[in-house]
Amino acid sequence: MPTPPTSDRIPPGDPRYRAVVDKRFNKRFVAAPAYVRLARSTDDVVAAVADAVREERRLVVTSGGHCLEGFVSDPEVAVIVDVSAMKRIAFDEQRAAVVVEAGATVGEAFRALAEGWGVVVPLGEYPGIGMGGHVAGGAFGFLCRQLGLAADYLDAVEVVTVNAAGGVEVVVATRAATDPNRELWWGLTGAGGGNFGVVTRLWFRAPDATGADQHRNPQTGSEPPAMGSVQQSWTSPDAIVRTLLPRAPESMTTFRAEWSWADLDRAAFARICRNHGAWSERTAGADSAYASLWTLIELHRAQFGKIVVRGVSSAGDGAAAQIDDLLAALADGTRPAGNREQARMPWLAFALDPFPDMFGMPPGGVSVKVKDGLLRRRLTDVQIDVAHDYLTRADHDVMGGMLGLASYGGAINRVAPDATASAHRDAILDIACTTGWIDPRDEAMNLDWVRAFYRDLFADAGGVPAPGDAYAGAFINHPDVDLADAALNTSGVPWHALYFRGGYPRLQRIKARWDPRDVFRHALSIRAG
Repeated sequence: MPTPPTSDRIPPGDPRYRAVVDKRFNKRFVAAPAYVRLARSTDDVVAAVADAVREERRLVVTSGGHCLEGFVSDPEVAVIVDVSAMKRIAFDEQRAAVVVEAGATVGEAFRALAEGWGVVVPLGEYPGIGMGGHVAGGAFGFLCRQLGLAADYLDAVEVVTVNAAGGVEVVVATRAATDPNRELWWGLTGAGGGNFGVVTRLWFRAPDATGADQHRNPQTGSEPPAMGSVQQSWTSPDAIVRTLLPRAPESMTTFRAEWSWADLDRAAFARICRNHGAWSERTAGADSAYASLWTLIELHRAQFGKIVVRGVSSAGDGAAAQIDDLLAALADGTRPAGNREQARMPWLAFALDPFPDMFGMPPGGVSVKVKDGLLRRRLTDVQIDVAHDYLTRADHDVMGGMLGLASYGGAINRVAPDATASAHRDAILDIACTTGWIDPRDEAMNLDWVRAFYRDLFADAGGVPAPGDAYAGAFINHPDVDLADAALNTSGVPWHALYFRGGYPRLQRIKARWDPRDVFRHALSIRAG
């Protein structure tokens, strides 16, 4: 029998209310719903959605709280449904897949997969991100060049939807070609969260996996066990599960090195950037010997004092040579990076605490603005000059500003653009103009700086990375509402073409089918066609 709903209406004044509305990663936005609901099961989510629809209250869902824009903290939102208590992870024999509830974090999923079966899904970089919205946006991380996107391993998804009559339904959509709900599955492999319904469970297996197929029923699945219970139907020999997903790396080798801004003139800065771009182009192929190496170069503001290059390799004994090759390539014709640090550790130790200095936050958190873009080619000399100007200019006191360039491509680009809703299968770098601040009085200055930087960086394409020979668009898991602002996006390319390329009409049809009342919406949500 279904478990009776246990979620509570939690009003302002209750400490649990503050725990939900204050856990947001980006402190720029503040939520003030009429109440929050804590969901512990799919039944709880159904009850919460049904109540909100009946009361005609705008609702949104949260788990990890890491949305970069104010989609959850929208003033029009009256109900926040928090699914972060839904954390069960197990092997589902009927689907022959590993099932993860949407409230589990990336770190919790990494731990369960590694400790339970020695396998991995190439999830994101920060272990505190919630799985539901993360995977629905495509999800890339440290292993993406070697293994692809997390969404490439999504075999089925359970979603709480609302039909045209206002009725609430629980739908399981799968990858199977014969599944009548397959289009809903497709939409949740890259269109992002908050579009079609509430994701409550996700099943993972590699698309080419054959293990345990004799038990596989793509149209049905077993119920998850109660917390702390043991059910034989949810237990699988390790040998079977290991045929369904990639094995976790045995070790990860991290490195970090830096240049002092005091040692760099404009020419030296440009040479490092050109070298990095050339390296990225040479090593972006799916069959590259460096696909197991992920890198990030952080071009910090000169006030910060240094430019940092860091990365991680899963190549085991070959990792040190990969890192040597990268640093030598970056130093070609200019000053080599100094203060090199390098360490080798087990996969799980890295995954649960990657680059602590990069993800550390001051007490109380920060407000941030991140403006994302995907590149098909390296930055041009003109763009490098723009970057140098914005990183060294003295008329803005923006201590936290930087341009980051992270590795992309590799196995991601093996997948056809229309196989999933993650359409960007031709990019080599994910870049971000970023700034952060603590004092609210600094918001305008920071926003002006980062918006102007991004606009001038992509001046040849109307101020945005409009898809073409050089750019591939932008990544919806790093949303930026500026792309929907005609004053900031003068390219003539609509925001949805940047995020979804040619897949938007298909997503509009999915929206019309599964959310005809537009219950699930935000500033960059799919609009029904």
